[in-house]
Amino acid sequence: MTDPHRPRDPAGPDLAGTAPRSPERRKDAPDAEQAALLAGLTPEQQATVQTMEAFHWRLKFVRRPLFKTPIPVLFNREGDRYVVVLEDGAIDEHPTLKLRD
Repeated sequence: MTDPHRPRDPAGPDLAGTAPRSPERRKDAPDAEQAALLAGLTPEQQATVQTMEAFHWRLKFVRRPLFKTPIPVLFNREGDRYVVVLEDGAIDEHPTLKLRD
């Protein structure tokens, strides 16, 4: 029988060749970021973004002007061309959007 007033033995040293246990640090950040980018887009814009991603275009950011519909900006796989998706889901291949370097 163990004495409840006696301190327990501390845990022994880690086994050789094994890493100490720590909480899981990997997160689903890409999915969370993607969900945050898609939030607030119209259903038509969301459908167009998903279709464009199937053709290797990537949603990089969303401009959110005050009191206006958000403007999703997608880049091609090389990153040298971009398009914006309009409120009705149409693609504007020649946007007047000014991008910073």
